This record gives sequence, structure tokens and C-alpha cells, in this order.
Amino acid sequence: MRQRERLTEYAAAHIQHMQKALMEMNLQLHHVVSDITGATGMKIIRAIVAGERDPDVLAEYRDVRCKSSPETIRAALVGNDRAEHVFALAQSLDLYDFYKAKIADCDQRLEEAVAALSVKEGDDRPPLPKARIKGRQVNAPSFDVRAALYGVLGTDLTQIHGLGPSLALKLVAECGTDLRAWKTAKHFTSWLCLAPGNKVSGGKLLSSKTRRSSSRAAALLRLAATTIGRSDTALGAFYRRLSARIGKQKAVTATARKIAVLFYNAIRHGMTYQDQGAAAYDERHRQRVLANLQRRAKTLGYDLAPVAAKSVVS
Repeated sequence: MRQRERLTEYAAAHIQHMQKALMEMNLQLHHVVSDITGATGMKIIRAIVAGERDPDVLAEYRDVRCKSSPETIRAALVGNDRAEHVFALAQSLDLYDFYKAKIADCDQRLEEAVAALSVKEGDDRPPLPKARIKGRQVNAPSFDVRAALYGVLGTDLTQIHGLGPSLALKLVAECGTDLRAWKTAKHFTSWLCLAPGNKVSGGKLLSSKTRRSSSRAAALLRLAATTIGRSDTALGAFYRRLSARIGKQKAVTATARKIAVLFYNAIRHGMTYQDQGAAAYDERHRQRVLANLQRRAKTLGYDLAPVAAKSVVS
């Protein structure tokens, strides 16, 4: 997985080189397609490298799913064809294809490695749950990661919000399939440096900042926490509540810890995650705050009572 990630970074650099060569030729392809490595972009780039210069012919390579019209694409492909820029574009394309081929080799080895860890066919387990995320993610492995991981773990990690197939595979690659080395989820989150690192001296708490860490798994969990912030889920509501109270940086760490606990329980204990929704989480938090207020008022000799709704006089 680390080798594949490194190759993906190398391929991304040559995508930028292709875009720079196109801009030097005054071909504004990146303005009319969302991704120059998509179906439309790669067809046009390969045609340019092959010697095609007519904008009308290049616009015909538009894929039916492309949102830009042929006329818009044609207008963006009127430029110059200086030989040095075409040469740079051709070399960048060759290097991009080379790294994509090496990534495909990594995918094949990954599929074989995961298949070697899978349980036997006779194992009695429920069928794979319905996918929560439809469609294929960008730069995802070429094989069915969800099915492969389900065969190894017996649980679908992608049911946890924030964990897609690729991210789940990276976490399993970093942490392994047997988490018995950590007795509890607290030990696991402490190892990831996502739990408060309490410094106590003379019975007094001096600091509770989380320790610095270069863990790849912790970085992946923080990434998952960042992407889940806008979602209408319980974890998203948790992130937004903490973000408003203590700031985004600390909210990311706290949400990443929650995802790490769910990941640990899913692999270690076979837990099946079911999201309660943002509304249910907000209501539960409201009831918890109200119970705390009632308890504090009672200790001071008071009783809380709801405010009667004011009638509107027309």
C-alpha cells in the first residue's frame, strides 16, 4: 500500500507536467474538463501527441458524460503547436502511463495478498451489506476492496462514516487484522496519539495535549474526520459541536479518536455500526445538558421548570 501511494504521487506530478505543457501551447483543456486524466481529456491529449491539431477533430473526442459542449471544447483547443511543447507533453504522457501500469501491478499484488488472508469458503457469515457509497473513488484499487476486506474481517468497515474502501484498506494495512495487541480501544487510541496525553505532577494536571505522532494511521483517521464534518450524521454533528466550542483542530482530533474506536470495535469485536443521524445526536446531547442543569439546580435547592409558550395576540 505504501509503494502504491508513492507511485500515485509520482503519477500526479506528471499530470501537472501535462497540464503545464498544454498551457504553454495555449490549450485551455483544464477549463473545459473537470479532470484532464478523464475519458475526454486523455483522448484529446493522446490525439495531440499522435499529431492531430484540428480543434474540430479534437472536440469530437468529447465523452457523452462531459458537461462542456463541443463548441466550448473547440474554443479551448485553439492554440499553437510548437514542437518543444508537444515533445514535453508526449514525455509526460509516457511517464504517466508508466506509473499507471506500475500501480496496476501493485493492485494485482494487493489483491493476491488480501486473498491469502481471506477465510475459507465454508465460513458461515451473513452476506455483504449494501454499499453505503455508490460509484468508484478516484485512485481506488482496481479490485473490489469491500468484498476482499469483508472476506478477511467478517465486517464491513465502510459502514462507518468517513471510511471509504480505499481508506479502510490503508488502515488495515497499517494496523493489521488482529488488534489483540491493544487490550482496549483506549490503548489503541493512545498508541495512535489521539487520546489526551495527560502530564501530572504532584497530583496536579499540567497538560492534556495530545502527543505528536508520525503515524500514518492517525493521519488517515484525521483525514476521515475532516471529510465527515459536513455530513448529516452523528459523527458530523459531534464534529460541528466541538468545532464551535474548542476549534477545528481539536475537533478533528476528537472526531478521529471516535472513528478509531469504531474501527477497533469493528475488527476486534465484530461490531456493526449503525448511524443514528445528526438530529438524534443533537437531541441526545440536549437531554444530557438538561439533565446536568437539573442536577446542579437541585444541589442548590432549586427546581427547573419549562417556560410556557407565549400566546400570540393578533
